[in-house]
Amino acid sequence: MCIRDRVSTQSTGAGGVEVLERSTKMIKFILMVNKQGQTRLSQYYEYLSIEERNAMESEIIRKCLSRNELQCSFAEYRNYKVIYRRYASLFFIVGVDGDDENELAILEFIHALVETLDRYFENVCELDIMFNLEKAHFILDEMVMNGCIVETNKANVLNPLLTMEKNT
Repeated sequence: MCIRDRVSTQSTGAGGVEVLERSTKMIKFILMVNKQGQTRLSQYYEYLSIEERNAMESEIIRKCLSRNELQCSFAEYRNYKVIYRRYASLFFIVGVDGDDENELAILEFIHALVETLDRYFENVCELDIMFNLEKAHFILDEMVMNGCIVETNKANVLNPLLTMEKNT
């Protein structure tokens, strides 16, 4: 079940229910970036051209890297709310839709993602992401589907990957 799958309904009187509003995707993009500003992993959940992605990434990365540790981990960029967290030499950056997203829930998701990567790679580092990019994407895909967080349990996320490795 998607954490953000909200549907507003209104009764039509004759026992019918009319759907008024359905929320859109929660997460728009996820980036993993090193301290030098090099993108190590990127995943987008809405279409952007390569030029738009490159321009957006460079601006967001510059904005996040220029902030000091005393500033909060939330920033705004165009119509996105950007939530980031630094773990060792990697910045985990998540862009969400503007207004109604809970920043603390996204920070919790980032922490769950890092813990899951940590469990799989045994103390994850930038090199693990670089040399095992497909596995990092697989783990991310198990946690987020079409912009919605679908799983945060580490065992449930890693089980398909470990089963696949065991059978090869």
